[in-house]
Amino acid sequence: MSPNKALPPVYFLGALGGVVVLHYVVPFVAVIPRPWHLAGGVLVAVGLAFIVLPARTFQTKGTAIKPFERSSVLITDGFYAITRNPMYLGMVLVVTGIATLLRGAAPFVVPVLLAALLQSRFIRFEERALEQEFGDDYRSYQARVRRWL
Repeated sequence: MSPNKALPPVYFLGALGGVVVLHYVVPFVAVIPRPWHLAGGVLVAVGLAFIVLPARTFQTKGTAIKPFERSSVLITDGFYAITRNPMYLGMVLVVTGIATLLRGAAPFVVPVLLAALLQSRFIRFEERALEQEFGDDYRSYQARVRRWL
């Protein structure tokens, strides 16, 4: 059974909302000058790729994508050769990109909080489950590939 009923997309959408709310509620202090804020669009695009393409890999390989469901395959190639958590990294990149586009200081708190929540609520549990399921293969993968980047 899942120790956490809300799935990662709920946290992702909440973080996107949080960035926008902070932008409008907290007094605006621009920390990213124009036109450099447009780099946020690149972060959003890269983040979306890190979410969508690994999700397709899960479908192709026929393994569970939802946290707390048993994985039938250990995926270590593609985006998973770069980071053990490409979809979570993608979520953080998208939220960071939106904060960058908005230029203000306050929204940058949200991606940090999102990363911490994803790690405490999902990643730690998933790592334990993958180690139990795949043993030395997963430990070897952990030694080669970093959790985030």
